[in-house]
Amino acid sequence: MLVGVCEDDPGIRSVVAQALSFAGHDVVTAHRGSEALTRLGRDSGVSVIVMDIGLPDSDGRDVVQALRSAGQPAPVIFLTALTDVHHRISSFHAGGDDHLGKPFDVRELIVRVEALGRRMSSPPLPAPAGLGNLSIDPTAHAISTGDDEVLLSPTEFRVLAAIASRPGEVVRRASVVAAAWSDGALVTDNTLDSFIRRVRRKLDEVGATVGIETVRGVGYRIR
Repeated sequence: MLVGVCEDDPGIRSVVAQALSFAGHDVVTAHRGSEALTRLGRDSGVSVIVMDIGLPDSDGRDVVQALRSAGQPAPVIFLTALTDVHHRISSFHAGGDDHLGKPFDVRELIVRVEALGRRMSSPPLPAPAGLGNLSIDPTAHAISTGDDEVLLSPTEFRVLAAIASRPGEVVRRASVVAAAWSDGALVTDNTLDSFIRRVRRKLDEVGATVGIETVRGVGYRIR
């Protein structure tokens, strides 16, 4: 397999890359979220992504949601020193498929990577509906269309990313809340509606050709 590794610690990145190579896999590496977006995207050919959460320029969970919104279906293993249940849950809500706390045994990581790779050995998924002219930048918490860019708050970004990471699909309100707020947070319907309106205004402001559609009684989708 071709495995993508995004880890800012050069020692860990080197050990993981060498171990994957010794196990017979090809490896492409990145050390920042911005680099991961260009090196681990849909057309990169990676079968599995190993993603550090604590990157120097972004949160790895935001990077994965941006990759998902750009059509990257590869399964993701998150690496993090934050191993409490709230962070583990947030990893899965952000589009992760597995979670491994630091420090970890590299042999276990290899086994988990290969297990996810076998799960993805079925025919590739069709291309997603797409986001039109909209680009999502997790390093700046911004959206852009060409030369126009608008900044989002962290919560606004995660609300949009939760919906945009599944283009064309209806994302339930509970899933948006789980991705945008910490586990256990009390978020009313009015609060979510308010953030949806704010994100819609910013999509209009930047001239996006897609918007957030409300599916009454269910949730939202990007169209």
